[in-house]
Amino acid sequence: MKLPAGKYYVGDLCYVMHNEWDEVCKLTLADDYLDQGLFKLGNGVRFAMLRTAYGDGCYEDREGREYSVDSGTIGCVKVDDITEDVREDLGNIIEFNTDFYVSTNGQELRFGHVWIDTNPPYEESYDEEEEDA
Repeated sequence: MKLPAGKYYVGDLCYVMHNEWDEVCKLTLADDYLDQGLFKLGNGVRFAMLRTAYGDGCYEDREGREYSVDSGTIGCVKVDDITEDVREDLGNIIEFNTDFYVSTNGQELRFGHVWIDTNPPYEESYDEEEEDA
């Protein structure tokens, strides 16, 4: 799955495609199962959408950028194709200087040079004072 070079919003597309969200869902949902890959809206806008390993939450890419997720997916769409304000606190705007591939192994999502681990190792943290109480 390959997309052309350009400036893209990478994150949960539900935050930036409100007006198109019904159409996005119709394209990506089949028999209550979320399809993933590249899609094209009726107006010609192309986007990619991939499932996260564990649904909603907050994930990081290898550069430490964060991605908030409320639809169980992370995708990308050209910034020029977004018709509303972009909230960069929920996703990231990333410049791709060359055409790039979108893929997943079911845990790590790849958008060109951006790799997002949606199955990070669990780190147990606790307060030692609570343990002693």
